[in-house]
Amino acid sequence: MLQNLLERKRGIIFGALNDKSIAWKVAEKAKEQGAIFTLSNTPAACRMGEVIELSKRTGAELIPADATSVDDLKNVFEKSQEILGGKIDFVLHSIGMSLNVRKKREYTNLDYNFLGKTLDISAISFHKMLQVAYQMDAISEWGSVVALSYVAAQRTFDGYNDMADAKALLESIGRSFGYIYGHERHVRINTVSQSPTATTAGSGIQGFGGLMDFSDRMSPLGNATADECANFVVTMFSDLTKKITMQNLFHDGGFSSMGMSARAMEQYNKSFEGKE
Repeated sequence: MLQNLLERKRGIIFGALNDKSIAWKVAEKAKEQGAIFTLSNTPAACRMGEVIELSKRTGAELIPADATSVDDLKNVFEKSQEILGGKIDFVLHSIGMSLNVRKKREYTNLDYNFLGKTLDISAISFHKMLQVAYQMDAISEWGSVVALSYVAAQRTFDGYNDMADAKALLESIGRSFGYIYGHERHVRINTVSQSPTATTAGSGIQGFGGLMDFSDRMSPLGNATADECANFVVTMFSDLTKKITMQNLFHDGGFSSMGMSARAMEQYNKSFEGKE
């Protein structure tokens, strides 16, 4: 990767929890590329300790916030501009959680209160984040906002449950706000649809290990890792991608364009061995 892609750029990274988090990797890469930024996660996550270590390592101040709270988000953008000394150049939304998934509720038996929380945390928080930034005029011209998504927004995956609905809404918000923010202030907004990645949140999906193996066998280039995703996101934050907006960008080794691969078919056929 080119060096100093984010030199003199200021950012906010939402959602780093531990060293398995894509947001954690993005923070490390952004630091390597010359950026200064703040970190934000829920108050409970900030008390867990690991994100405090990331804060120390990157020199990034940690600002606890509930991303579903408009007041908390206003505080993050206000404080970040004060700490960093100006408007924000890049923002990462790496936030997702489903109580229905955690409680193993089937899609045909959702708890609708849980569903509301899933949508609020995993998607509507993105709208709130963008609306707060827009109304505060907190993002600089040609700034870049990226949210992490998954191909389940377009295709059905057993066990992904109501998170699929949340990701579809997330991507729609990116397009709708991307149009307004783009033509009015030259701020670009994109979503990145990443390969299944063994993060703390991802690993909670039913049958996640099998999903990762299947995706890897299907993808011509194999699954994209969290580190590779971080490199891609940093590129999206940089001036190299100034005219990319309103896109859902698949960073998945080619999985999203495949029907069936030889490796996946070979494994599938093995399941019939010994059967009549």
